[in-house]
Amino acid sequence: MKEIHSYWAYIVLAILIFTVVNAITGVIKKRTFTDKDLRLGLFTLIVSHIQLLIGIVLYIIEGRYANFSETMKVSEARLLALEHPLMMVLAIVLITIGWSKQKKKTEDAAKFKTFALFYGLALLFVLSKIPWSNWF
Repeated sequence: MKEIHSYWAYIVLAILIFTVVNAITGVIKKRTFTDKDLRLGLFTLIVSHIQLLIGIVLYIIEGRYANFSETMKVSEARLLALEHPLMMVLAIVLITIGWSKQKKKTEDAAKFKTFALFYGLALLFVLSKIPWSNWF
C-alpha cells in the first residue's frame, strides 16, 4: 500500500503542477477556458481524492496515530503522523473549493484565476510537507 501511495504521489504532483501552469498561462495569454481546461481541473480533483483515500487507508494500516505523545517528540515521525496528513487534507480541500468555485464563474479569466489561486495554494501545501527524504 505504501508503494501505491508513493507512486500515485508522483502522478498527483505532476498533474497538479501541470494544472497550475495551465491556469497561469491561461490568465497571462487571456485564453478561452475550454473543455480541455475543465477536464484537466476535474482530473486533478479526482486523482488527488484517490490519493487521499489511499493515504487514509495507509495511515490506518500503519497505525501512526498509536502512541502519539512519543511520536510528537521525533520530527520525522511527527511529519509522517501529523504534519504531512494534515497539510495534504488541507491541500485537497483547497482543490475541492477551487473546483466548486470555478464552476460558478462565467468569465474565462475568472475560471483560470480560480484554478491558479486554489490549485496553486494546494501545490504549495503539498510541496511544503512532502517527506522528501522518502522520495529519493
